[in-house]
Amino acid sequence: MPFTVTDTALTEVKLLTPVVHRDARGFFTESWNARDFARALGREVVFVQDNRSQTRRGGIRGLHWQTAPHAQAKLISCTAGEIFDVVVDIRPDSATFARWTAVTLSAHTQQMLWVPEGFAHGFVALTATADVFYKTTDYRHPECEAAVRWNDPDIAAVWPEAADARLMSARDAAAPLLREVFAGVRSVGERASTNP
Repeated sequence: MPFTVTDTALTEVKLLTPVVHRDARGFFTESWNARDFARALGREVVFVQDNRSQTRRGGIRGLHWQTAPHAQAKLISCTAGEIFDVVVDIRPDSATFARWTAVTLSAHTQQMLWVPEGFAHGFVALTATADVFYKTTDYRHPECEAAVRWNDPDIAAVWPEAADARLMSARDAAAPLLREVFAGVRSVGERASTNP
């Protein structure tokens, strides 16, 4: 297999570490292989859209997801620079609802993060600029886009000091709290955790 798969604190969210061949010219790695990925995850994955972003140091994007019937899974990589990537379980019936995990992705390691449907995702750039590339399993549907506030106290994710709330979109700055999005879900605060 051209990569190893590691569980995160949210077992459905996987860190993929590819085999990177380096020599005097630079490097080569397989960034996507449908057959091996299906073997590793136990499911077929069809990606339909690729997205790219560039973010200044401290810039925050997220926490975002798409709701049914257009829920998206994502395969995220950092192709230049470094990011701190945060994922939150937003499945109300899940035992890990409102819990979060985080990994650092960088162009140097070439690691990728698998974020399945039902999880919110966001990141902060840790280097002067960071380029992020991600594949999605459904197209963008603005009517299904959802977000929660990056620093929601019920999620209590521990973001690095680089995170700068002045460097985010107006939409992200105005995102609701988890308990507002999931009104009626029992004890959001009690089910949150400051793991990873």
